[in-house]
Amino acid sequence: MASPTKIAITGGKGGTGKSTFSILLAKQLLQNGKNVLLCDCDVECPNDYLLLGQKLGTAKQKSYTEFPKLIKSKCKKCGLCAKGCRNNAIFAPVGRYPVFIKDLCSGCGVCKELCPFGAIKMVKEETGKIYLNKVISSKEGQKNFWLVTGAANAGLEETGPIVSQTKKFALGFARKNKVNIILFDTAAGTHCPVIHALIGVDFSYLVTEPTPMGAHDLGLMLDLCKKLNVKTKIIINQTNLGNKQRIKSIVKNSETEIAGEIPFSKQLLKAYSKGKLLNLKIGLPSYFNHSELLETTQRNAYKISSK
Repeated sequence: MASPTKIAITGGKGGTGKSTFSILLAKQLLQNGKNVLLCDCDVECPNDYLLLGQKLGTAKQKSYTEFPKLIKSKCKKCGLCAKGCRNNAIFAPVGRYPVFIKDLCSGCGVCKELCPFGAIKMVKEETGKIYLNKVISSKEGQKNFWLVTGAANAGLEETGPIVSQTKKFALGFARKNKVNIILFDTAAGTHCPVIHALIGVDFSYLVTEPTPMGAHDLGLMLDLCKKLNVKTKIIINQTNLGNKQRIKSIVKNSETEIAGEIPFSKQLLKAYSKGKLLNLKIGLPSYFNHSELLETTQRNAYKISSK
């Protein structure tokens, strides 16, 4: 079987409707006969399970990050570890032992590799959990729908590694369970957790809104996706509540296009607030028909997996 198609739903600014669009997209794909897995990569504040009326229950897997620990008896106070830390997570005053700032540490281990005296060791700590829900079991005219949720421990600042582990779990599960499409619902922003979610996807929808902040962050996301070599299309949410010209001006100077627009809807808002988006009885716009995109990405995935 070909590898599942990987689609990210992102957008930069918070509150534009990334999670709403992710679930509506999953609904349409299910109706088109696809097995779908939605992976909530907003590990600092996951909410897809709430919008789907689910409870997380018992975690399927714990996520861990390795943090550096100083062995003072071996440390020569040279400061090389601090100079090599790309996150500025090590404070090394001249002539004193270095101090590791866990809130800034990504657990990359570069400091350990740089230390010529073996004075740093990596210590594994639990930093989060990964949950699995089967939202819909196969029935007539519709396929299976699973939800994978990553959740970071409270107070953790650097959550990129948890996103990567959540994605790894989702990809492994998808291959074993004949999932056709994986949707990665990213966090807001352009920081490390979002980048971790975007790496390796086949395609990304950028969900925005017709406001000055929505347009500004859309520009940032287009630049980020270009650097990551991720193809994009744009979805304008609440399109009748603002000025779309800001968005259109950005699109005109980019290599992407507006795939569709979602107007403000009280019916959608009520379904959202009750955690019943999958039960929404409205006709979805034609841009939710992804047959051409899916066939293309599936063919490309098959070519890659066959080499």
